[in-house]
Amino acid sequence: MALNVAPHSQQACDICPIRPHAVCAGSPPDQLVVLEGLKFRRSFTAGQVVVWAGEEMDFVASVVSGVAELGRELEDGRRQMVGLLLTGDFLGRPGRAIAPYTVVAATDMTLCCFRRAQFEQLLTKMPALANRLLEMTLDELDVARDWMLLLGRKSARERIASLLVLLARRESAMIGQTPTDRIAIELPMTREAIADHLGLTLETVSRQLAALKADKVIVLDGKRRVTVPSFAALVAESAAA
Repeated sequence: MALNVAPHSQQACDICPIRPHAVCAGSPPDQLVVLEGLKFRRSFTAGQVVVWAGEEMDFVASVVSGVAELGRELEDGRRQMVGLLLTGDFLGRPGRAIAPYTVVAATDMTLCCFRRAQFEQLLTKMPALANRLLEMTLDELDVARDWMLLLGRKSARERIASLLVLLARRESAMIGQTPTDRIAIELPMTREAIADHLGLTLETVSRQLAALKADKVIVLDGKRRVTVPSFAALVAESAAA
């Protein structure tokens, strides 16, 4: 697997744009100096495997830019996507050497990485880092439970709307805002990948996007760009509680 490794000096931790959303968010300045001395960056092109399920993973990372898909192949060769990693999300599991899922770059992607063994040592010395990781882990658990509801009970239209709501909220959070009307979303993956992620067929995804467009819930600009005229209307379509 070919990796592009960038020097850690490319982006200082104290001015890193993803810091408010990453695992280092609560770290004080003196601890940021330590983190900066240990980090390194890895870049992946769209479609490239970051790590295979069952493979030893000797690093952990925050997503600096881009999107990754988490999935696992069944014994009969079918592949199920189980989650997405977006900007600021954490990849890897301290205390666990083997990757439970295959991680594939859905777009060109950059990771801010730490050697797993070093990061595990930092967690024992830096309570703020450990607390932030726990907070992110609990948030991820909530997302996983919401996704169980989506896959188990929501209609195809509601699943598509729920994904768009998630992306809109993450897009806005990265600039410290809440979603507003006329927010524009760049879909981070193909419609085939969306279908895989939502447990739908490609035809169903295309049909439901066209229906949402016809009902003026969304505006489509090409295959990837989506504009939401009314965020409240989109949330209503997602059947959010």
